[in-house]
Amino acid sequence: MFHPEFTRFINDEILPLTSFDATTFWQGFENLVSEFSGGTRALLAHRLELQAKINGWHEANPSFSQADYEQFFHSIDYLLSPINDFSISTENVDSEIATLAGPQLVVPLKNARFALNAANARWGSLYDALYGSDVIADDPAHPRKPGYDPVRGEKVIAHARAFLDSAVPLESASHADAASYRVGDGLIVELADGHQTRLRDATQFVGYLGDTEAPSSILFKHHGLHIECVIDRDGNIGRDDMAGINDINLEAALTTIMDCEDSVAAVDAEDKIDVYRNWLGLMTNTLSANFVKGGTTLTRRLDKNREFLDPAGKPMILRGRSLLFNRNVGLLMTSELAHDNTGQQVPEHIIDALVTALVGTIDLRSNTGYGNSRTGSIYIVKPKLHGPAEVAFTCQLFTRIETLLSLPPNTIKLGIMDEERRTSANLKHCIFEARERLVFINTGFLDRTGDEIYTSMNAGAFPPKSEIKDREWIRAYENRNVEIGLACGLQGRAQIGKGMWAMPDEMAAMMTAKIVHPQSGASTAWVPSPTAAVLHAMHYHAVDVKAAQESVRLRTPSTLSALLTIPLLDQESPLDEESIARELENNIQGILGYVVRWIEHGIGCSKVPDIQNIGLMEDRATLRISSVHISNWLKHGLCSVEQVIAIMQRMAKVVDAQNASDPLYKPMASDFEKSAGFAAAKALIFENPALPNGYTEPVLHSHRIMFKALQP
Repeated sequence: MFHPEFTRFINDEILPLTSFDATTFWQGFENLVSEFSGGTRALLAHRLELQAKINGWHEANPSFSQADYEQFFHSIDYLLSPINDFSISTENVDSEIATLAGPQLVVPLKNARFALNAANARWGSLYDALYGSDVIADDPAHPRKPGYDPVRGEKVIAHARAFLDSAVPLESASHADAASYRVGDGLIVELADGHQTRLRDATQFVGYLGDTEAPSSILFKHHGLHIECVIDRDGNIGRDDMAGINDINLEAALTTIMDCEDSVAAVDAEDKIDVYRNWLGLMTNTLSANFVKGGTTLTRRLDKNREFLDPAGKPMILRGRSLLFNRNVGLLMTSELAHDNTGQQVPEHIIDALVTALVGTIDLRSNTGYGNSRTGSIYIVKPKLHGPAEVAFTCQLFTRIETLLSLPPNTIKLGIMDEERRTSANLKHCIFEARERLVFINTGFLDRTGDEIYTSMNAGAFPPKSEIKDREWIRAYENRNVEIGLACGLQGRAQIGKGMWAMPDEMAAMMTAKIVHPQSGASTAWVPSPTAAVLHAMHYHAVDVKAAQESVRLRTPSTLSALLTIPLLDQESPLDEESIARELENNIQGILGYVVRWIEHGIGCSKVPDIQNIGLMEDRATLRISSVHISNWLKHGLCSVEQVIAIMQRMAKVVDAQNASDPLYKPMASDFEKSAGFAAAKALIFENPALPNGYTEPVLHSHRIMFKALQP
């Protein structure tokens, strides 16, 4: 049985754009539900069984050797026996995934404006990204002027010219010395001293716009990524620039993950239909969003492809939009959109997969849609899979959906998020199960750490989060993801990714830290904004990812034992009371700041100020690690219930103050007992041991549903 609003949405808005008969479609949908609901419940039950065995083993073995620990994991089939080497055989993969390296955006699909911004972030202004961020520091002796500050502008231009010199160097000069660019037998650069020069590598000039003697645009290519110099001698910047360069645009977010999961608050039929409607709007090229800027209402729509002339003067078209993945929900939650023949809500992931693919067929069979895949593929990222059996189950579901929708085998491609401990420990097996449709693996510190703590909850107390990052297991985790991916043939067929930069305002720090991702051999890494995508794109010009991957192949691989070394607190160096209180304050303030917006505003991803008022991107992954961490400390006596509640009440006042300018915000501290957000945060912390694998969705959904029911 299907929710009437969901039925109307499918029948009235989606099916008319397809060739599918409604009766046949709904019967096929019911068959999917019948076939895969029970299997989903069985896999979830197996997770609980394994966790119960692990908890019991730790209780019976308060001290243990690493060898005995690993043998136990083999005995319960948590660890699988090694398998022979193989290479994935995924076909029909777009170049943005298979062969190019660059940034990847992740945005909540429920927010139409964010989704449009991300889809349009394939290209972005380097001048704007540098000028508007802290990559170029202000001079305290010369405060920035209101409006456009020419002193800062000169620094931006100098920084951008240095980037050009690095990515597309000239034979005998700097781009800062260029007086003009023109197209003849290749690109000719006139210098200020009257001499001429050319590119050191002539093949890097790949296109232009305008007149050959005075082009309005020059297009370069480096490491597969495009760089556009916009020339306008009448422009705000170009009129004072010796070469007339008015801006430099970088090809930035090659791919984007449209998220239905950790960054989305979708708890009922109304919410889910909003998410699906935005996906439909993207794939049909009809999505738009209105917003107010400077007192004027503007409309955001999808950008068009970009047209250039190649060096011979022939028309060429470059993609103007990011290639889109859809990150479906995991296996855990059910949805009121459908009930099976026993009256139970249907696993939400089944519905997500079918609707994602159904809408995807519209794009594949249309010349007027988004044009997402030029190779005939639909890309789905699957989060929170625990081990190869769950990967195999997902592939079986995709196969049945392909049959229902009359799609060729392996049209639906799979991205595996390596963020659960059982997947990390058996990553090669997981890749093997998806070897014909795999296009993506990645690492993510937050969920992976949350599962690390929850899995080993009874083993002992964990150190502060910052110290967990410095332990052996996380290095093995990050290294093995790349090593195993390359050994399984992902190079040239699939992405190997790294996790999110969570401080969207700290771009200078990002530029220092995040270059390690391409250096590690990862072909993509997550960024929180279009600005961050433009800046992170510079890293993929600075690093030859293919060369980095070849270096990875030559090194000694990280070991499974290192991965499985539990990062417990050193009992010989216990934490003092001040350190414990400081860590609790950090965790609790983040939990409250995020949860109150989730429950009372329906915001699934938000920039939450921490205790130092540094904006951090928070989603359910950050929430999971913080709540599991406190639960671990409560269990092992590092803190008490009374201490946690007292800190919660104190941090609630801090969060209230940070949100004081929001007219829709309801302070928690004015009445703790009546605050829906505060109640949900308490449940997340104190009920955490009973939550499956420490996931926060059950608590968030139930409290959000209750809150919505009480609204007039």
